[in-house]
Amino acid sequence: MSLQFNKEQMTEFNRLVAHYPEGKQKSALLPVLHLAQDSFGGWLPTEAMDYVASLLSIEPIEVYEVATFYSMYHLKPMGKFIFEVCQTGPCMISGSENIIAYIQRQLGIQPGETTKDGLFSLKLVECLGACGYAPMMQVGKIYKEHLTKDKVDAIIAEYRLQAKA
Repeated sequence: MSLQFNKEQMTEFNRLVAHYPEGKQKSALLPVLHLAQDSFGGWLPTEAMDYVASLLSIEPIEVYEVATFYSMYHLKPMGKFIFEVCQTGPCMISGSENIIAYIQRQLGIQPGETTKDGLFSLKLVECLGACGYAPMMQVGKIYKEHLTKDKVDAIIAEYRLQAKA
């Protein structure tokens, strides 16, 4: 297996697993998947998920089930900035469908795709827990709320500028 945590990452892995009782190391799966994703290029290739399974002494399918369920894990390479647009009821009622279509036109990509320059990916996600601020999206750990076409244009410009810095 070519993917492996370096010394610092393995120290962090051990710290995460130590939070749980002996024999319950599977409980560390979510934070360990974050560690793996951060360590192996911002996404989780099958090899990385298999490695996590081996470290936690669980079956690979147990890792796949979790990684495919949660939108915060990426199963393919993603852009530097991931626009995760909420597509559940309150956001849709407030216009997220139009915002999604607008982002697609502005970036020239479909949901699940990345721009040719590698800057932006568009991902449709379920509830982000900000229904009162709909329509909204998350970029990294930042919520972008009450989205309009003008706000989307400003967000794209902001991240293009940030990428040049």
